[in-house]
Amino acid sequence: MLYIGCHLSVSNGYKAMAEEALKLDANTLQFFTRNPRGSKAKEIDEKDCNSFLEIADKNNFSKVVAHAPYTLNPCSPDERTREFAIEVMADDLMRLEYLPNNHYDFHPGSHVKQGVDAGIEYTANMLNEILKPEQSTIVLLETMAGKGTEIGKTFQELKQILDRVELQEKIGVCFDTCHVYDAGYDIVNDLDGVLEEFDRIIGLDKLYAVHLNDSKNPFGSHKDRHEKIGEGYIGIDAIARVVNHPRLKHLPFILETPNDLQGYAEEIKLIRSLYSE
Repeated sequence: MLYIGCHLSVSNGYKAMAEEALKLDANTLQFFTRNPRGSKAKEIDEKDCNSFLEIADKNNFSKVVAHAPYTLNPCSPDERTREFAIEVMADDLMRLEYLPNNHYDFHPGSHVKQGVDAGIEYTANMLNEILKPEQSTIVLLETMAGKGTEIGKTFQELKQILDRVELQEKIGVCFDTCHVYDAGYDIVNDLDGVLEEFDRIIGLDKLYAVHLNDSKNPFGSHKDRHEKIGEGYIGIDAIARVVNHPRLKHLPFILETPNDLQGYAEEIKLIRSLYSE
């Protein structure tokens, strides 16, 4: 079964978000845990969370993805910035227990001229501080495009973070098609080779979700600008190969393309038309 959805707003509540997904013919979704450019989070309404879970179960949703705000930088050279990332992510993971057994995606951070090794160490240390044996959420490192001093632009960098995490069963990876293409992994001409490299370095058993995006910029640009499906440098044929790849097609696919709700509905319909059972 194809699990396809998009990034939706939780501003009107979890139940409303699930209902919006159904209107779009989606059976998974992603949402920001709080203001993506700030730190404010909605109060938890347990009844609303339970309504979301009932809708998701009744309509055979896959696991959904909660996304950390963009303001977090767990490997900043500034100690208070790192502490802020720890505080927010720990709180997010506690709140996500009201929506148990789902995923939490975050950007590994920017080392800001400290060097990749320092950035990797800080991010891994944060994960070891916030991950708990009793949590049901799997935390996902997102593959990055390599803009500026981002870490996570190579599979090797992600592996170095993963290897330092003590609770291995609580950590995984989210594969962003725009990011990996911009980072220099040729998913257009050699998807099999890219996935073989991922499997050799990280292991495909650690891959839990796919951000399905086209790219506004050419291969290896390190720019990180998403484009609508079929309108960028990755193209519709390569996207079709991604959603139909036997080592990916069971995963939840999340659209983060520059769209309104109608645009997402059209893209979901398009992806469904490309998918072969």
